[in-house]
Amino acid sequence: MERLTVADTIREITRNHLTEHNGLLMGQAVSAVGWVNNTVPDCPGIIELPMSDVAGAGIAVGSALVGRRTIFVIRFQDFLILNGSPLIFYAAKIKELHNRPAPIFVRAIAAEGIGPVHSGVLHSIFMHFPGFRVCAPMTPGEYRAIWKDYLEHDDPMIVSEHRISYGNTEEINDMYVPDPDITLYAISSTRFEVGKAARLLADDGIRCSIVHLYWLKPFVVDERLSHPLMRSRIGMVIDSGHEICGAAQAIAYALSEATGYRVAALGTEDKTKCLCEPHQNKAPDAQRIYLAVKQLMESDDLVL
Repeated sequence: MERLTVADTIREITRNHLTEHNGLLMGQAVSAVGWVNNTVPDCPGIIELPMSDVAGAGIAVGSALVGRRTIFVIRFQDFLILNGSPLIFYAAKIKELHNRPAPIFVRAIAAEGIGPVHSGVLHSIFMHFPGFRVCAPMTPGEYRAIWKDYLEHDDPMIVSEHRISYGNTEEINDMYVPDPDITLYAISSTRFEVGKAARLLADDGIRCSIVHLYWLKPFVVDERLSHPLMRSRIGMVIDSGHEICGAAQAIAYALSEATGYRVAALGTEDKTKCLCEPHQNKAPDAQRIYLAVKQLMESDDLVL
């Protein structure tokens, strides 16, 4: 039996929601250029929005407010900035202020290599604002899990997708080693690189445990997250988004506070995200993770 990819999983979840549960899907150019990487089904319940970002997001939020459980597709995460106003200042606040939920499901799609205004990973911004649930699923099973969570709650959800995941059919499991030297926590597209980095580090005698993260908010430091760090006594959180004031730093702080051990953060540099030389600034790949861990392991004060 052929395994479903992440793209297949999203498409079938969407088809069922639209045709069987009175759902809606809205977005700009969702039916053009391959139905958003073949993640959107050709079926009733789809509304093409005009190229007017704030107005379109407002329409989507309004439909969620009246109970339609709308899927709102943002084809490039950089476009979250203009679209963010109705999401941040209305969808995320109205439940707390007026007891009227607006459970919109925002598919915010990231990519590598599409230019400086189409390649951002901005889930960190929405972790900052109260009212959102934020996740970054990279496997079919994780996507089914976050969809189930969405249906069980009435909060707006920011789903940080990445195009690199769409062809993936495999679940990505945590990896534990005896007597680890460091625990690596990976988010978004870096999850496909962290295992390669661990193998490079193993060749240098550095043993790595790996923990995969897809729930970013609410973020709970449970035993799955804390136990390997208590054994290694040092960790690193690696994310595809910007490092400064980002998810990697926030989660590193939470892990460090919970365990008392140093946890570093690694993400894209504090400059425009671009793949073009000489301005290249891409998500941490295996080589950069390898070098960052080596540098951390050679520092003197590993314990807080």
